[in-house]
Amino acid sequence: MIGVETRKETMVRSSSSKKQKKPKKESSLWWMYLPALAVVSFFILYPFISGIKISFTNWNGFSQTYDYIGFNQYKRMFSDPDTWLVVKNTLLYGLGSTLFQNVIGLMYALLLNQSIRMRSFARTIVYLPVIISPLIMGYIWYFFFAFQGGALNDILILLGIDKINALGDPSINTWLIVFVNTFQFVGIAMIIYLAGLQSISKDFYEAAEIDGASAFQQFRTITLPLLMPSITINMVINIIGGLKLFDVIIALTGGGPGYASQSMSTFMYDLYFNRQDAGYAATQGILMAFIILIISLAALVFFKRKEVEA
Repeated sequence: MIGVETRKETMVRSSSSKKQKKPKKESSLWWMYLPALAVVSFFILYPFISGIKISFTNWNGFSQTYDYIGFNQYKRMFSDPDTWLVVKNTLLYGLGSTLFQNVIGLMYALLLNQSIRMRSFARTIVYLPVIISPLIMGYIWYFFFAFQGGALNDILILLGIDKINALGDPSINTWLIVFVNTFQFVGIAMIIYLAGLQSISKDFYEAAEIDGASAFQQFRTITLPLLMPSITINMVINIIGGLKLFDVIIALTGGGPGYASQSMSTFMYDLYFNRQDAGYAATQGILMAFIILIISLAALVFFKRKEVEA
């Protein structure tokens, strides 16, 4: 009996020693993260820290010398009416595009998830604008909405209606930018929703039909809750993409008239290259980074809490 107990103790000690050695093997895997950390640090972390540093200066973007002026640029930013105009536009582009992309993308996904003819062709057509450069997409739509020679005004003239200056009207051009951004990237939302829909088991719908649930009740109680992971992904991606919108604005309106359609991205571009005010541009960049971080994290946490397990 003593020998058996001794053997048991030896086996327990050997197994515990193996368990203690296991973390050492796992810890060696952390070296695999170093290349990714180096890339992130060099291309994201270092420029961000440099931007914070520049935001406390009066640098013009070209000179070899500059002075540190403390929080003067931040005081200037919060008292500048242009700041609040571009923030409002940025929120419109980000949240407006997100809303339309998700609603329309989900509608496309629900339709093209059915057994209909040429659904693969239809999916391709909806996704096709995604592969076009946003700048090129902006110029394509510019020639449609342009006041002189634009296709829209040519159609209105044929119908006997007065021409409209859609790109020069601040009450219209911001919504046109939202429309073009939605048109281009709704295909991404559709593909993600299609993947989510195809991962839902048909057993849920069969059980609901036996219980007499209508199509709307099935969508509300089965499809929508089980589609929450896809909604979370789409919401965060669309919010980040919309809040940093740049190319389409440059192509369609150039931020005009004045600053009426500027986003924070185009405003920073104008400050740096046209007004040679790099310190103030960096300050605007820090504000934009925090706005994107706060809104995207809030959306991520909110929709993550809504997710359920299938």
